[in-house]
Amino acid sequence: MLFIILLCSAVGGIMVGSVGITPALIIEVLLYKLGIISSTDASNAQQIIIMELRVPRVLLAMIVGASLAICGAAIQALVKNSIADPYILGVSSGASVGATSVILLGAFSFLGVYALSFAAFLGAIVAVSIVFLLAHIGGRTSMIRLLLSGVAISMVLSALTNFMLMMSKEQGGIQAVMHWMLGSLGGAKWNNIGIPAVVFVIVFTLLTLSYRQLNALLLGTETAATLGINIERFRIFIIIIVSLLTGVVVAVSGSIGFVGLIVPHIARMLVGSNYKVVLPLSALLGAIFIVWADMGARIAIAPEEMPIGIITALCGSPFFIWMLRRQRYAFGEGE
Repeated sequence: MLFIILLCSAVGGIMVGSVGITPALIIEVLLYKLGIISSTDASNAQQIIIMELRVPRVLLAMIVGASLAICGAAIQALVKNSIADPYILGVSSGASVGATSVILLGAFSFLGVYALSFAAFLGAIVAVSIVFLLAHIGGRTSMIRLLLSGVAISMVLSALTNFMLMMSKEQGGIQAVMHWMLGSLGGAKWNNIGIPAVVFVIVFTLLTLSYRQLNALLLGTETAATLGINIERFRIFIIIIVSLLTGVVVAVSGSIGFVGLIVPHIARMLVGSNYKVVLPLSALLGAIFIVWADMGARIAIAPEEMPIGIITALCGSPFFIWMLRRQRYAFGEGE
């Protein structure tokens, strides 16, 4: 049912815009481009709008939503904390420093159109590496140290980003940085969808194959160790793949909050805490949520575009508060 809703949402996302497009025309153009039919009544302009602008944007929205949702679910099991999200390891703050350095200072200009994505990804990976090194003491990774290190490094990097914004005299650059930090899918193109899609498939497969270990972590580290899980090695494995996927996604979409926090909770509220079901359900729910949030961002102040992070926060906060007030809801096996 959710898969059907996702397909209908994708069609709706392609329809939304300044140029009206009907569902029949969308299907016709897609079939024509796939070579299933030999001709189409759509004009060249309509074909370009559908295939070069709107389809890549909807696909990127689906990938971003699904990626942040499964990363949030994995991180919450890893740290056994119901308010953890993919950005808790400093990924978002590190990416923001990289993106700001490109937009305001012209860093990595030799990479051309790929400079922003590369710098954001590099900043995210450097931030996570620092957090992990700070949390790794005596050959072990402490989850408390990991959370505290993530908060500390995020604050330092956020201060660095704000310093660059304060020192900049370019009003247009400042607006571009703020827009990026709140998330946007406006830069979606076919050439920047491939890497996030491949990384998502790999990470989703690895997490799905590890669902038993994730279930065991919800019961506590002592129980998981008793069941034969190498806790330290598994934690490092999860941190690496989650950081990789989050960094890749943030590099192309900016920082979109609340998805990795609330979507796994919705999935657990619907089907319980079994990660064999939670992970695919979170991916579908996250994809649907971001497709609809992107539509809202394009409609809210048309013809201008609102940063998608504002939409996710406005929609996510009330729902999250309502969910927390439900007496029947609990995280994992307990409070």
